[in-house]
Amino acid sequence: MLHDFDTIHPRQDTDSQKWQKYAGTDIIPMWVADMDFHTSPAIIEALRRRVAHGIFGYARPTPSETAAVVHAMHARYGWTIQPDWIVWLPGLVCGLNVTAQAFARPGEQVICNTPVYPPFMSAATNSGRESLAVPLALNTAARRWEIDFDAMERAVITGGGRARLFLLCNPHNPVARVFRRDELLRLAEFCLRHKIILCSDEIHCDLILDPKLPHIPAGTLGDEIAANTVTLMAPSKTYNIPGLATSFAIISNPKLRSTFIRATAGIVAEVNTLGYSACAAAYCDSEPWRQALLAYLRGNRDRINDFVARELPGVTIEAPHEATYLAWLNVGALKLGDPVAHFEKHGVGLSDGAFFGTPRGSHVRLNFGCPRATLDEALRRMKAAVA
Repeated sequence: MLHDFDTIHPRQDTDSQKWQKYAGTDIIPMWVADMDFHTSPAIIEALRRRVAHGIFGYARPTPSETAAVVHAMHARYGWTIQPDWIVWLPGLVCGLNVTAQAFARPGEQVICNTPVYPPFMSAATNSGRESLAVPLALNTAARRWEIDFDAMERAVITGGGRARLFLLCNPHNPVARVFRRDELLRLAEFCLRHKIILCSDEIHCDLILDPKLPHIPAGTLGDEIAANTVTLMAPSKTYNIPGLATSFAIISNPKLRSTFIRATAGIVAEVNTLGYSACAAAYCDSEPWRQALLAYLRGNRDRINDFVARELPGVTIEAPHEATYLAWLNVGALKLGDPVAHFEKHGVGLSDGAFFGTPRGSHVRLNFGCPRATLDEALRRMKAAVA
């Protein structure tokens, strides 16, 4: 089956948060991380069948829906998990906040590496914990963003040993890195040595654009590491179904799992019935669509790389784009006080790097999960903005 990613599906005047931001303007929204593609036909058909049933009561996953997750973990990553390790969630931002409340007390520290998706920093501060941001290091020779382990050690010592949780983003949003096994093992050892729980948000794990790079779940790095790890995953980014609010944590350690579940009590909503159906169809019946999506996104990524190099003087991509449909652009050389406002004036809506923990004016993030014609028009407008 040929999958169509070129058709432009109008989203104006719908419930789309992405497009409502610029309602009544000609600005192309390329900010929040949802794609402008129809989801997998298998998911659409599964939703049609579920809607036809006509009853939408309080939901629990069926055995086959849980089995879809178990099977996907084994088929994709060689990770054998048990059904009772899965804790269903209505979203991974919720999961980050629950993890902070479960494993750190008020006044204790939650570490993350910046730049990073903003909820990694706010998950701590939302409930009186302290966010400890340790910047990633850009290895300019290798053209690679890396975890600065020396800075991590200093931060823990300076904080008086109050760090209780590390929030990892892998693959990383926004720098698009896929962390290698040696890096993950070193990070896991750091957490074990300092008695820090490792929470690995792997929501972009099925969006690796470099086919030579495997995704390695933190929970597969050995029994001792797994027992110290909470893994967060979801089909939402890969299959463009974030509005169905279906995610999950995988926690093999029963003590950690019990603590996590206790932190959800009374405040975390249940997953909805349509979300369970979509999740199962994503993992069981949508692999041809996902592979076609990855090929299309690779084409979009390559188009951006080429255009930035040829047509956008003062804009750079500092490291190879290994995963996600989110491009991280250094615009510091343009010396713009507010780069997002500048590009908006020229018809493109980007995300401000300052929200991710970088100095204002240094970076923007561009969502290229869109038809190629949309991307080409946005790049044409960015060229005009740079000029």
